[in-house]
Amino acid sequence: MVVEVESFFGVYMLYCTNPTFKGRIYIGFTVNPERRIGQHNAGRRRGGAKRTSGRGPWEMVLIIHGFPSDIAALTFEWAWQHPHSSRRLSHVSRRSKKESSLQFHWRVVSNMLRAAPWNRLPLTARWLKQEYRMDFDPGLQPPLHIPVAFGSVRAKRKRPQSAGEEEEMSRCFLCRGLVKAPEKLSCFHPYCGMISHVTCLARRFLKPEPSQLLPVDGECPSCCRPVLWGSLIRHKQGCLGDLEEFTPSDSQSHWADELNI
Repeated sequence: MVVEVESFFGVYMLYCTNPTFKGRIYIGFTVNPERRIGQHNAGRRRGGAKRTSGRGPWEMVLIIHGFPSDIAALTFEWAWQHPHSSRRLSHVSRRSKKESSLQFHWRVVSNMLRAAPWNRLPLTARWLKQEYRMDFDPGLQPPLHIPVAFGSVRAKRKRPQSAGEEEEMSRCFLCRGLVKAPEKLSCFHPYCGMISHVTCLARRFLKPEPSQLLPVDGECPSCCRPVLWGSLIRHKQGCLGDLEEFTPSDSQSHWADELNI
């Protein structure tokens, strides 16, 4: 099954299958994974990157998606490409002689998903090719709200709203103000019709963590069931296949761009 996601911003990992360059890795950013892998394999003249042109075929094996903006995704891309230049990843050791390039880049991104500020974003780590799948090391498990998914993903175009739809607004469950479509979050639990502003629900979820900018989880103010912030965002973006139930654990402009990355 192909999962379709609106407002798609992703950072992917390519694996080279050309016998001459086999095993080489390329990290890149995209808003359309299907189109981007085609460009890489078609060469630089068709929009591919200089480093991948003439060295294919390439396979897109892993993609991290769910970034709130292109700025957030591009910052993640740069750090994944240059882990030893990022102050957030100073603890990540250099590639060992026993590590393949694939293993090293997987270890880097495993650390990134646990490092601030990325460990609070509603991200999904998606393996696109099962044969390349790697498990997280026991000490590098991602936070509960970052699921690991499998299978293809497709950028979904937003359906243009008619004038009538734009005028149709709901009331925020928390502040009772009108909620426009771009500002709306809704609970995905069955029989719960809770609707709120993104900012209203974020403030409510952040009450136990006033120093943070992004919530991780909370309780729906209507049905009182626990929800992951990432699941609410994925529901908003149409990524319904990745929603998860969870049990809270004690261990556990665009406003997200204000994070100091």
